[in-house]
Amino acid sequence: MEKVTILAPAKINLALDVTGRLPNGYHALDMVMQALTLCERITLQKADTLSLALPGSDLPGDAHNIAWKAAEAFLRYTKLSTAAALTVEKHTPVQAGMGGGSADAAGVLVGMNELYADILPRKLSQSELLALGADLGADVPFALMGGTCRVQGVGDLLCPLPPLPDCGIVIVMPEYGVSTPAAFAAFDKVEKPYHPDVPALDAALRAGDFAGVCRAAGNALEAVGSGSETQAIKQSLKQAGARAALMTGSGAAVFGLYDTKAAAEHAAETLRRIYRRVYVTAPARGGPVRT
Repeated sequence: MEKVTILAPAKINLALDVTGRLPNGYHALDMVMQALTLCERITLQKADTLSLALPGSDLPGDAHNIAWKAAEAFLRYTKLSTAAALTVEKHTPVQAGMGGGSADAAGVLVGMNELYADILPRKLSQSELLALGADLGADVPFALMGGTCRVQGVGDLLCPLPPLPDCGIVIVMPEYGVSTPAAFAAFDKVEKPYHPDVPALDAALRAGDFAGVCRAAGNALEAVGSGSETQAIKQSLKQAGARAALMTGSGAAVFGLYDTKAAAEHAAETLRRIYRRVYVTAPARGGPVRT
C-alpha cells in the first residue's frame, strides 16, 4: 500500500461547561461532543521525508501544524525510519470551535497506522492512538473516537453516549474567528458565569429524546467568547426553524439543530442569502475512516 485517504469528522459541542481550574492552570470541562459528517480529507503517501500540503489554505504546512506534529509523534513512537507526504484538504473553518485541527491530527494518526500496517510489527491499538492524541491536543482523543461522547477533565476522560437521534445540522461561520485562550480568559473574569445542564443533556441522549437534547444544549463560553454576530446568527437559525441554536466550542461558528436533514437544507437556502459560509451536515457515528 503506497497511499491512503482518510475522512476525519469535525465536531460541535452540544454542551460545554467550565467546572473549575486545575493545579496546572488548565480549565476543567464537562462537555457533550458530537462528530459530524462534515469531514477533513487527508491523503497520506509513503515518502522518505515528511511533507505537508494544504491546498487552498493559509495555514502553515510545516512543523508548527498539528497534522505534521501527529505524523512526527507516530513515527517517534513506532520508531519507523520512513515518513509520509501529507495532503490535508480543509473543509472545516478555522477558529470556529469545530475541531478542524484536531480532526487533522486524528486523521493523520489513523492514516499512518493504515499506511504502514505492512511494516509495523502490529497496528497500533485504539488506546495507543488515544494516548498519542492526548499529547497533541485536548480535542484529539475525541476526534479519534468520534460519535457522541461525554468529555470531561481537559478532554482526556471520554464516555461514549448513545448517538444523537437522526437530525439535520446547519452551521454558520461568521467572517471572523475566535481565539480559544482569549475566550477562556474572558470567562475567568465573569463573577457568575452560566453553566448548562450537562447531566440533563446526557440523560436526554440516553433516552433518545431529541427535544430534551435541544432544551438542555448550552455553552458556558457563549456569553463571554462569542463574537459580534453570534446572537444574530442564533436568531436567524431559529427563525429558519432550528429547534436549538448555540455557539460551538470557543466559537466563532454557530449551529442549529433541525428535525430532519431536509429541514436543514431548506433552512440553509434562506441563511445563504444572509451569510457567506453556511454548511449543512448531520451526526456521524464514528471517528476517522479510510475511504
